[in-house]
Amino acid sequence: MSRGGSDWVTIHVRDVATGKDLPDIIRWVKFSGAAWTEDGKGFFYSRYPAAPAGKAVSQRVINQTLYYHRLGTDQSVDTLVYARPDLPEWIINGSVSQDGRYLFVYLQNGTASENELFYVDLGNPLEPAVGGAVKPLYTKNDATYAVVGHDEKTLFIRTTLGAPKGRIVAAAFGDTDPAHWRVVVPEGEGVIRGAAMAGGKILANLQVAATSRLALYSTTGKPQGAVALPGLGSVAGLSARNDSNVVYYGFTSFLIPASVYTYDVASAKIGTFFKPDVAFDPSPYEEKQVFYPSKDGTRIPMFIVAKKGVKLDGSNPTLLYAYGGFDITITPAFSPWLPAWLELGGVYAVANLRGGGEFGEAWHRAGMLGNKQNVFDDFAWAAKYLIGAKYTSPKRLGIMGYSNGGLLVGASITQNPALFGAAYAGAGVMDMLRYQKFSGGALWAPEYGTSNDEKAFRWLDAYSPLANVKKGTCYPPTIITTADHDDRVVPSHSYQFAAALQHAQGCANPVLIRVETKTSHGYMPTDKRIAQTADIDAFMAFSLGIVKPPAPAPH
Repeated sequence: MSRGGSDWVTIHVRDVATGKDLPDIIRWVKFSGAAWTEDGKGFFYSRYPAAPAGKAVSQRVINQTLYYHRLGTDQSVDTLVYARPDLPEWIINGSVSQDGRYLFVYLQNGTASENELFYVDLGNPLEPAVGGAVKPLYTKNDATYAVVGHDEKTLFIRTTLGAPKGRIVAAAFGDTDPAHWRVVVPEGEGVIRGAAMAGGKILANLQVAATSRLALYSTTGKPQGAVALPGLGSVAGLSARNDSNVVYYGFTSFLIPASVYTYDVASAKIGTFFKPDVAFDPSPYEEKQVFYPSKDGTRIPMFIVAKKGVKLDGSNPTLLYAYGGFDITITPAFSPWLPAWLELGGVYAVANLRGGGEFGEAWHRAGMLGNKQNVFDDFAWAAKYLIGAKYTSPKRLGIMGYSNGGLLVGASITQNPALFGAAYAGAGVMDMLRYQKFSGGALWAPEYGTSNDEKAFRWLDAYSPLANVKKGTCYPPTIITTADHDDRVVPSHSYQFAAALQHAQGCANPVLIRVETKTSHGYMPTDKRIAQTADIDAFMAFSLGIVKPPAPAPH
């Protein structure tokens, strides 16, 4: 549980058989789950030192540590499993293998893609040796190492070592030399974003140009077919156990609400586990993917969702969304507000910018650190494509982004204010010269660099939204949102940027800030989310020329 949706979490334990809460309370947990031992008597978790009174939102987080908590005992006597005081800004997390035999320990430099991997042999899963030695597996911090599963003494690992798009290899616990790996799933066209073991086989979640594929392999590396998906969209929540043939996975697209399906790896049968009842007819609309050249000629993919036969006369109110960072891929996904926008006659576009994970680690690196300007150029050229193809015009083109995407919007309107007719920046990182001084900001240093470094200072100062607001410039109508309990991107980023824009605004276009209370970066109660979404959509729609709703459809 978290107060106001803060990243700070307090773990409570409930007996699911009786429905009664146990007295165990674990505090000062952040960026961690609970990894239970097979005996059900306790779990591993990661925590930070307690924050000073009144400083929980802004307190810089350092020295995360991995512990084991045994049910029925006080947190003060929890077993210390792993700590790295020499790496105070690195993240430590633990994961228990499905059979309870091993604890895998991940060590990661903030939000970097690379990680180190360790393990603890817990011995008998029903009497685990939670204080066992932490042994190294891969400790060069030179790639991603994620455990897919194990079979007797063979460890299956998803890695980017020698494969920027990822591959799955088989390794021995006692032999960590990559030269001795056996390749199970080779690097291919698609980026391997995840994998799971079921029935002694490996199911890989591949992304090809930001759309999902599911492919099945034997543990010897033999391809065993693909899972038929409902269309152009996204697979998420791949869930399986190696002692079962059934895999659960979610699927969604811009026009298909998220549903949960099952796949039997033995029979290849697909079933529907859950499908929501949504009163939306997608048949009048279509989604397609295009590729456009960015400033330097790089081909960038973009999804466009619109009414079938939409008139390409430059008059359509259009919303352009993107993220462009942290190796995160923005894939097709249904959102309840999208049908409303389409019914208003709007067009929705999502650009897959460099900095994300759409084409692997090389694509990510092309939009991080000193290459960050590529992200802003990709976004501007997405806007120019939509305008050139006559989907819309500058006055009818709105841009949207959240978090790192809020930074994208802030940089876009300070660099190209006349290119857009409206802008929404949610919880953006606007002060790039000081972001690392607050809360978890220092964890983003591998992605952005920090102003402490002279070379990084120059590129950060060149695009930091707060540092590049120019007095007398006519900025587009802009709405900025933040939350008072946001301890990831602290609200001061939005406060300062809104004040700077309002002070500098050289025309009558409004610049508004909306501050929600008792919510955070990722959490918002449903009633407040509906209210905020309505405010943002109304602002964007009005700014882009929608002055009245369409006539209701006949029943």
